[in-house]
Amino acid sequence: MKGEKAQKGTLKKVLRYIRPYWPLVAFSILLAAVTVAASLYIPILTGNAVDLILGPGQVDFAGIFKILLEICVIIAIAALAQWLMSLFNNRITYRVVRDIRNKAFDQLQKLPLKYLDGHPTGQIVSRVIADVDQFADGLLMGFTQLFTGVITILGTLGFMLTVSGTITAVVVVITPVSLLVAAFIAKRTYAMFRLQSQVRGEQTGFVEEMVGGQKVVQAFHHEAEAMERFDQLNEELRRCSLRAIFFSSITNPSTRFVNSLVYTGVGIVGALLVISGGLTVGQLSCFLTYANQYTKPFNEISGVITELQNALACAGRVFELIEAKPQTPDAPGAAVLAQPQGHVEIQDVFFSYRKDQRLIEDFTLDVRPGQRVALVGPTGCGKTTVINLLMRFYDVNSGSIQVEGTDVRQITRKSLRQNYGMVLQDTWLKKGTIRENIAYGKPDATLEEVIEAAKAAHAHSFIRRLPQGYDTVIGEDGGAISQGQKQLLCIARVMLCLPPMLILDEATSSIDTRTEVRIQKAFQRMMEGRTSFIVAHRLSTIQDADVILVMKDGHIIEQGDHQSLLAKGGFYAELYNSQFDHGGAEAN
Repeated sequence: MKGEKAQKGTLKKVLRYIRPYWPLVAFSILLAAVTVAASLYIPILTGNAVDLILGPGQVDFAGIFKILLEICVIIAIAALAQWLMSLFNNRITYRVVRDIRNKAFDQLQKLPLKYLDGHPTGQIVSRVIADVDQFADGLLMGFTQLFTGVITILGTLGFMLTVSGTITAVVVVITPVSLLVAAFIAKRTYAMFRLQSQVRGEQTGFVEEMVGGQKVVQAFHHEAEAMERFDQLNEELRRCSLRAIFFSSITNPSTRFVNSLVYTGVGIVGALLVISGGLTVGQLSCFLTYANQYTKPFNEISGVITELQNALACAGRVFELIEAKPQTPDAPGAAVLAQPQGHVEIQDVFFSYRKDQRLIEDFTLDVRPGQRVALVGPTGCGKTTVINLLMRFYDVNSGSIQVEGTDVRQITRKSLRQNYGMVLQDTWLKKGTIRENIAYGKPDATLEEVIEAAKAAHAHSFIRRLPQGYDTVIGEDGGAISQGQKQLLCIARVMLCLPPMLILDEATSSIDTRTEVRIQKAFQRMMEGRTSFIVAHRLSTIQDADVILVMKDGHIIEQGDHQSLLAKGGFYAELYNSQFDHGGAEAN
């Protein structure tokens, strides 16, 4: 019952997406009616031609030739109407699919990071790409065969009634059996197709995960385990697909059996009527053709129902993504943050990703404009979480974060993030030229500005050695360039924009020591007069910070500059000295 309700709900949503294209749907139905009317008129002409053959030497060739000419014209009209109907159906289907896919991708831009963090990337990609493709196939088949099939059934009944009400009654009595069989099987296949779609998404997610981490898989000799897991998913998908296809495939032979009964009933009753003189031989041949045409749509519709079950199951998964709760919209009348000085206040902030797992508690900090604040501490202490809260990727559970005296929840996200320049430990580059990647935050930047930013980030020398320099196209996530070079490009991206506030999350972690020294000098120039938050793992890189916050379990346990914290001999001193006691080991 629950599956049936979900199916009806999904169908209503699909119809809402089809609604803007009702004129095209109306034209498609009209063309289907023309096609059916033409195909149904041909048996009448054929029956008339049969009646013109009275016996040996009694054939009206002139009349038959005239009928054949008429049949040719009608066939041509039917063919044209069918071609136009297919054209309209393609337009409807792929415009609906385009709208759904656009809506899904637009929703991805609005979803909170909490949703993206909680769902495997491969599953999300599977919903937007594979599930929408499956939906398109089912919808196209539905439009093409459903309209024609329904009109054929209604039209055939109408034509049969004009010839013989008795035989038509036989057909109508037997027909519901076919419908009941199809409906019985259809109800049970939707859940199976939905499970098939879900497992396919899991498999896509696993493949994406393994392709992205293949170096690690091979380095740790995990190929056998990965193959075993893939075999499990593959076997599960095989089992789900086999059940779904097996049960759905029962529909066609079941309806064919019932339709054969219809054809047999028409033949027996029609023959009796011919013998009694109530029907001519030509009319019987016409009726047998109608019986065949009448039953054919039931076979086609049963196949359509199978495809529609799969399509609706896939559409349901896409709609789950589209209808996922988006991030909290900007507050009504939210302020636009323009040219801030960099005054940031964090007051009594409590935050945790999960209710049962405490993280940041009673966090308070006042950062003056131009100050350089370093966050240090062991893994999981909340350093990166503070960055997520500053950028408003997550909202605080209680307390407030203010910029220039205004709560960030009362500032538009776009203007807030535009005033932060962020370089993360995890680099991200898009497929495109080096120049496009550096100018990602300032698309209208001139080549000279891009080059100056690259020079400031010490990336110019390696870019110049690339085959096409700044016009070199790099693949997805940087392609063949090294991790350190990717990070230099990310630093150059911020150098180009130079917003009033900076966030540097171990921004030089993938750069050699010599280049790091030069980058640190560039950072010093970049941070002059700008409020900066630096998440540091190598404590040697933050000795010049104005304020060092030592965090542990979501709390600030020590605060001060490098020298004062060392003199205190507390947790910071222990972290700092441990890097040298263990041959330069990281704090994290």
